[in-house]
Amino acid sequence: MAHVQKTIDFGGKPLTFDTGKMAKQANGAVFLSMGETSLLCTVVSTLVAKPNQPFFPLSCDYFEKFYAAGRIPGSYFKREGRQAEHEVLISRIIDRPCRPLFPEGFMAETQVNAMVVSYDKLHDTAAMAVIGCSAALAISNIPWNGPVAACRVGFVDGAYICNPTPAEKAGSALDLFVVTGPKGIVMVEAGANFVSEEVMIGALLFGEAQCKPVIAAIQALAVECGKPKFNFVPAAVDELLVAACREFAYEKTKVAVVIKDKHERYAAAAMIKAETVQALSDRFPGRDGEIKDIVDHFKDEICRKQIVEERCRLDGRKLDEIRKITIETGVLKRAHGSALFTRGETQALVAATLGTGHDEQRIETLNGTEPRRFMLHYNFPPFSTGEVKPMRGPGRREIGHGALAWRGIQPSLPSFEMFPYILRSVSEVLESNGSSSMATVCGTSLAMMDAGVPVSCAVAGIAMGLVQEGDKFGILSDILGDEDHFGDMDFKVVGNSEGISALQMDIKIDGLSKQIMEEALGQAKAGRLHILGEMNKALARERPELSQYAPRIFTILINPERIKDLIGPGGKNIKSIVATTGAQVDVEEDGTVRVAAIDNDVAEAAINMVRAFTSEAEVGKDYDGVVTRIAEFGAFVRIMPGTEGLVHVSELSEDRVESVESFCKLGDEMKVRVINVDRMGKVRLSRREAMGGAPRPMPTRDGGGDRGRGGDRGRPGGGDRGRPGGDRGPRDGGGDRGPRPEASSAPRERAEGGQERRERRERPAE
Repeated sequence: MAHVQKTIDFGGKPLTFDTGKMAKQANGAVFLSMGETSLLCTVVSTLVAKPNQPFFPLSCDYFEKFYAAGRIPGSYFKREGRQAEHEVLISRIIDRPCRPLFPEGFMAETQVNAMVVSYDKLHDTAAMAVIGCSAALAISNIPWNGPVAACRVGFVDGAYICNPTPAEKAGSALDLFVVTGPKGIVMVEAGANFVSEEVMIGALLFGEAQCKPVIAAIQALAVECGKPKFNFVPAAVDELLVAACREFAYEKTKVAVVIKDKHERYAAAAMIKAETVQALSDRFPGRDGEIKDIVDHFKDEICRKQIVEERCRLDGRKLDEIRKITIETGVLKRAHGSALFTRGETQALVAATLGTGHDEQRIETLNGTEPRRFMLHYNFPPFSTGEVKPMRGPGRREIGHGALAWRGIQPSLPSFEMFPYILRSVSEVLESNGSSSMATVCGTSLAMMDAGVPVSCAVAGIAMGLVQEGDKFGILSDILGDEDHFGDMDFKVVGNSEGISALQMDIKIDGLSKQIMEEALGQAKAGRLHILGEMNKALARERPELSQYAPRIFTILINPERIKDLIGPGGKNIKSIVATTGAQVDVEEDGTVRVAAIDNDVAEAAINMVRAFTSEAEVGKDYDGVVTRIAEFGAFVRIMPGTEGLVHVSELSEDRVESVESFCKLGDEMKVRVINVDRMGKVRLSRREAMGGAPRPMPTRDGGGDRGRGGDRGRPGGGDRGRPGGDRGPRDGGGDRGPRPEASSAPRERAEGGQERRERRERPAE
């Protein structure tokens, strides 16, 4: 294949397609670049299916290589491992618009990959991954009815932005990801800060317009260098077999599909398929699977016709009717908050947990390590649908549904500064017949309020569907699992009474008109308001108190310069607080200290220890201290953890002190008063004043007067500095080293400074 490079303008930025140079053994490969961000997108297919292959084995994967951002992975093995959650979500974003565009009946094993190999932290790799994989499929010989294109849309100051930068996204009220095909929108993912339906529709139309030049560029690239498509011929329909099945099973299926109970309906349908196989086995031997598929198709045909023409659904509801809702809160006594949300045959048990800063999730991405303070985990055990399957952790579906619910709930939660808790919600889907992710949204909102989290509003979600036959269509509220299966669109809307906080659409038809979008979002709002009303009956606002089992978090502020004193060498001090009290202590760079404990007494003890390590000495205040060192010129006394000061020999007693060592010993308790704290933070103490002695007078500076407590510094016109001619006292310990009323204070000051210099030399580095 010849090397071809094509550059187009995409939202005001150059987008470059490069093919024919890399990965030439793949069926299709495109090196896509925007700025300094580049992805290698490849597609490979066996083209021929295995015999009796029952499903389409398509895999779509997105990978981020840490070298792309000049980083080394932080894992123990220092190499990329299994996909992270955000990589799984982007893999789903590639899969969902691409999968429906493969020909009906194409069952060959096919693999679509996108790798981020260069990243400048400015350009959106998710949109580039969809575009690159679409281009690789378009130029390959794999049969596919694309292309598609994607863009991200922001909304800042009333204007839409195509592919906003991270800085622009931070100030955007909307984060919309839209994928379009040649005939219109095919997939949507959105998170928003409760924007109106009008803003959302405008964003969808704006995104669709931005994608059109990209689709045209991919089509031109396929014409220029695309391979001839593999001639896939779907299996011919056996009209005799279809007619025989219709004669035997069609009317019976019409009766079965209106059974309201899911399991009874499924049992009746299974019985009809078994009877049909038995009745036709002689005429069509060995074709049991085809017979069952044809009878299943009858069910879809009947239900779609009933919706469009009779405006009635298979469980008897009107198109906009919501199933019965029942709600219980506080069902789990030891959980911090809980809710059991049931809507028809869908039920979610949701538990909310309040944690401390130690529970914060750290996510490693190409942008670096990012904190996550709210986590939402969605679990879908097989018993929820009456099935037997191995339970091996969350799959892509569970991760995707959890992310959708997370986006919907996040805008309603308080900021960490307002409510300094790490929040986790876990949804256990106990029953499922449509819209379990939206039950998770409702249950999470209720569980958070039950936990006492001061949310800004209640949030509800609803799943909608669409059936379109020609010019006729029906929009369905609160869809069932079957309606999701045979419908033309599945879209989920999350929000409060004012606007939308999350949106997800998967569209199976060619394009989506503005009329359908407006009617669908309007009907979804009506359904959402109904659900919010039912939620309000169960729990109108958050509980006034936290659960007795939730940790209490107390916030105090300390001088940032004292953080090192709180932490201590090697974390010694903060570890001692945790070990002594059992509380958790988190410290931030601005001096914010958060103390968490379930018991208030434990928290109070920890707070007192924090204050003890970080309190600053107050001039004039008395402290009960402990002698830590003894020098010839005085004693050093620790008045609080991390703070000690000098009691000069002259401040030990009103009486003359001949020897500091004879007056006090290491470990002696001593009541002292703070008499001075200088600009360097050095503390001077007085035992004499703490015991009732009068403060020394503060002479003026005129004529060589005193500069502080003590005597003259011995400047001209003043007292003696202790040089030759002045009395410093003998060094044999028998003379007087204490101050005399007329003596200068300078020798004492130099002695103190010299002692501290000696200590800095002797003290081990911290």
